[in-house]
Amino acid sequence: MGSCCGGSAPQPPNPAQTAAAQTGTNVSTAVANSFLNNVNQITPQGELRYDPTDTYTWNDPSTGASYNIPRWTATQLLSPKQQTISDLGMETQTNLARLGQQQSGMLTDMLGHPMDISGAPQGGDPNALGGFDPQTSFGDVGPQQRTLNQDFSADRQRVEDAMYQRMDPQLQRDKSQLEARLADQGIKIGSPAYQSAMDQYGRQLNDARLGITEKGLAEQQAGFNQALQTGQFYNSAQQQDFQQEALRGQFFNQAQQQGLGYAQAQQGAKDSARQQWLTEQYAQRNQPLNEISSLMSGSQVQQPSFLKNTPTSTIANTDYAGIMNTNFNQNFQNYQQSSQNFNQLMGGIFGAMSGMMRSDRRVKNVGSKLGTVLAAGPDGEKPLPIYEYEYKDDPAATRRIGPMAQDVEKIDKRAVKTRAGTKYIDMTRMGSILRDKVA
Repeated sequence: MGSCCGGSAPQPPNPAQTAAAQTGTNVSTAVANSFLNNVNQITPQGELRYDPTDTYTWNDPSTGASYNIPRWTATQLLSPKQQTISDLGMETQTNLARLGQQQSGMLTDMLGHPMDISGAPQGGDPNALGGFDPQTSFGDVGPQQRTLNQDFSADRQRVEDAMYQRMDPQLQRDKSQLEARLADQGIKIGSPAYQSAMDQYGRQLNDARLGITEKGLAEQQAGFNQALQTGQFYNSAQQQDFQQEALRGQFFNQAQQQGLGYAQAQQGAKDSARQQWLTEQYAQRNQPLNEISSLMSGSQVQQPSFLKNTPTSTIANTDYAGIMNTNFNQNFQNYQQSSQNFNQLMGGIFGAMSGMMRSDRRVKNVGSKLGTVLAAGPDGEKPLPIYEYEYKDDPAATRRIGPMAQDVEKIDKRAVKTRAGTKYIDMTRMGSILRDKVA
């Protein structure tokens, strides 16, 4: 690939070198941040100080580069007054520790023997409460009178029979008298008048019988009412007996419940007395331990209270790799654009010309070098400079672009001809020695 536009294509950044430079930047940034953020703090109770006391060497395993990383030491100091309290507290704790050691020796004998609780009050015995037998039944109060097992029709029949016996002779006499009176009146048996008189007598007889029946029913009803009243009286007496039995059962159960409550209260009082005695004994046993624990706690020094969230300043890492890649991409894009423009221009120049082109440096006013193209001659490939120029004998001073014949002659002498002392480039030959025009 040839070069153009005054130089070669930009080389991409070396990954290893870029990574090493990025690591170095990151380490430097981290060190700077440590100096910024290790803030010393001073409070009424003391101070907290950060100092870089030494360094250690860290080797990058990918590049082998060595870095000196500072080590920080955090030192907490008490104020003079707090330091005095601390010293006094340490002495006090030492004295209390000695006293606790002496007292703990006395516990060896006490804790070496189990606590004797044989003198404790006797607790309540649940078995001594006995059984609670409630009154749940009232015995047999007798059956309730639900039916009247008596036939009252006999009373009715007895009344009816007595009345019929008393009235029957009279009825017979009345019938005989009626028949005699009809015969005296000349009314024959079986005649309509006779039949009418006998029918009237029959109705009177039926009315008398109905009256007798009504009397019998009244007697039967009276007997039923008397039996009903007797049953109701019996049942009322049974109900009263039941209520009395129920009241006696309730009274018995209340007495049983009161007795049980009294027994439970006695058991609770015994248990409470035993528990209180045990509590007092355990308190006497634990008191020496509590005293030693209290002696061991001692006095406490008020430690300085430092800020948890101190103000911090952070330096962001420099993206060295990103910067290098961005710079390469920009240069490469500029190179590509310049190459494209230059090659389009050179392609137009060399493509449009044929034959011999006057290109002697001596007849030109040569300007700046625009770039190079790659050309091949007998001695191999060489860069061919391209210049901006104008012919000395051109009244219009038209600006042109192209190579110098002297430069082309150095690559391939056959591509240059001399006429009347002026060098010309054979454009046909020139086209064969150019290797490329595109960068």
